[in-house]
Amino acid sequence: MEADMVSYLRIAVEKGASDIFIISGLQVSLKCNGEIISAGDELVMPQRSKQLVTSLYEMASRDMAEYLKTGDDDFSVSVKGLSRFRVSTYMQRGSMAAVIRVVKFEIPDYQALEIPDEIMDLTNITKGMILVTGPAGGGKSTTLALMTNAINQSRNAHIITIEDPIEYLHKNIKSVVSQREIEIDTASYVTALRACLRQAPDVIVVGEMRDLETIRIAMTAAETGHLVISTLHTVGAVNTIDRIIDVFPPGQQQQIRVQLAMVLRSVVSQQLVPRESGGLIPAFEIMRLNNAIRNMIRESKIHQIDSVIQSASSEGMVSMDAYLLSLYKAGEISRENAVKYAANAERIQRRLDIVSEM
Repeated sequence: MEADMVSYLRIAVEKGASDIFIISGLQVSLKCNGEIISAGDELVMPQRSKQLVTSLYEMASRDMAEYLKTGDDDFSVSVKGLSRFRVSTYMQRGSMAAVIRVVKFEIPDYQALEIPDEIMDLTNITKGMILVTGPAGGGKSTTLALMTNAINQSRNAHIITIEDPIEYLHKNIKSVVSQREIEIDTASYVTALRACLRQAPDVIVVGEMRDLETIRIAMTAAETGHLVISTLHTVGAVNTIDRIIDVFPPGQQQQIRVQLAMVLRSVVSQQLVPRESGGLIPAFEIMRLNNAIRNMIRESKIHQIDSVIQSASSEGMVSMDAYLLSLYKAGEISRENAVKYAANAERIQRRLDIVSEM
């Protein structure tokens, strides 16, 4: 039973898949370069999906009680000599199902992943808050790991990561790295965040800011001289700031605007776009806080931030649409995908028309 699951994991790694799908009613499937393909001919029925999902729990030495009670669970599995895997199990139509993300043991090279130097330069910031945002599966966790690794290689610091689950394993290089996994090492993000403020951290990496209390404590940590790096499931700096403020009750929102304007240092928004030559290429928006943007956040003029990002390339900022346009000019993505993934489809179409006429 376990060997069957390992063989599917091995096939996924050999084919360079990003995800594995175990869903009753179809074959075990892989996502390769953004396309879903079958990993074999075996049709997975409910009893078989139960066997495969159960084998994942056995490999992780994890109790299934919470999964059977709630219908959802997240954990990680390591297979020696193969890879690490992030597992999300769930129930669908009364049967067990899972989506498994393939995570390589080694931390990748940021240049090989085409992550701009401007993003890695953010790791020189020593206090405040940096947010990495984007849709699920957009590469946020990998960017977080790369930033953590850059700090680890360049700075003598105590880095505490709070993850659900741990994906990349960090060795102690110049820094001391404490990695904590939700449910295994600590009860929740909130519990771990409260505790880590007493654990002499210099850098706190929070896998995801999911709720009001997590956001509140993370902002307090950033306010008291720590560097906090975290993620949100939002696209674009404006949406990210709106999301943080809207989480709080109306009576607290002005106070949060002032606090956020003070602690926020940068918002990086990213998404993966189909490449013309096959595969996926990342596209980014980078906002760095300057006095103009701080004033806009404090004065609730957040809608004006986009215009500052577009005009502040000399400060290391770039808008998502400008980044997509540069990828199109370089022949990396199609016009259709530039428009599809743009923040403002009409505006980028006009700019693409100008490029076509040149």
